[in-house]
Amino acid sequence: MPKKTKATKRALLVVNPKARRGGETIAPALDVFKASGIEVVDMTAGKGQPIDELIRKQAPGCDLVIVGGGDGTLNAAAPALVDLKLPLGVLPLGTANDFARTVGIPPDPVKAAEVIAQGLLAPIDLGEVNGHLFFNVASIGFSAELAADLSEEAKKRWGKLGYGIVAARLLARSRLFSAHLDHDGTTEKIRTLQISVGNGKHYGGGMTVEETATADDGKLDFYSLEVDHWWRLLRLLPSLRRGTQGRWDDVRAFQTTEVTILTSSPRPVNTDGELCTTTPAHFRIRPKALSVFVPKRK
Repeated sequence: MPKKTKATKRALLVVNPKARRGGETIAPALDVFKASGIEVVDMTAGKGQPIDELIRKQAPGCDLVIVGGGDGTLNAAAPALVDLKLPLGVLPLGTANDFARTVGIPPDPVKAAEVIAQGLLAPIDLGEVNGHLFFNVASIGFSAELAADLSEEAKKRWGKLGYGIVAARLLARSRLFSAHLDHDGTTEKIRTLQISVGNGKHYGGGMTVEETATADDGKLDFYSLEVDHWWRLLRLLPSLRRGTQGRWDDVRAFQTTEVTILTSSPRPVNTDGELCTTTPAHFRIRPKALSVFVPKRK
């Protein structure tokens, strides 16, 4: 259950200027922190400067870290936050902000700042693949190709619409691939368009991993789109948005805490919108790996 934190004094604020709304003023959010007695050390992430490195260098002496950016920014900050055991405050400044949506953080930076100022913390799980942490989902196949093709310029210009524009272009040329799954004492061979392994609930600017998933349930939610034709994926789209795709005959879905995926040749793995590793891919859950400021339950 969430718990009220002790009064915090000092916060490291890291804003990613490359995030879709990273260039917008956050002065009103800073006013919220000041009024709440939170001293903010403002450190904008610089070009070529890894965010986790910045946090490791600047966070000692701080009580919490506030990250301004999207899911990719949070992903980059995760290793330092976990190692330093510092609580995370989120200012959603990205394109999709799927993690913020999963835990109920408002998209408005001022209201998100008020959530941090209220001081309510909740432990959340993280996923891990080949040593790389992720908040929302990791995927192999169609979504990884989408992440490779969706440029920062397209995200800034089109926002969530950019996902749909690039996805439509990719869909016509996508092909099934073979993979072996090892999980829960079983081995399965599949032919699939996409494999997704989710920790949270939302991803991809509007998709849902599984309708009942949460970021603190101690489980990974796996699904595989084993469709014969691309038009079948179009029929699946409403279910993919609701997180009910596991009810379809050509979607393999299950919960687990660990799964290994093997492919005949290395395929890229997308974590929270960033390509970070390749198959073979070993996934596992990291229960209660991080504490996050969340809204009060109504």
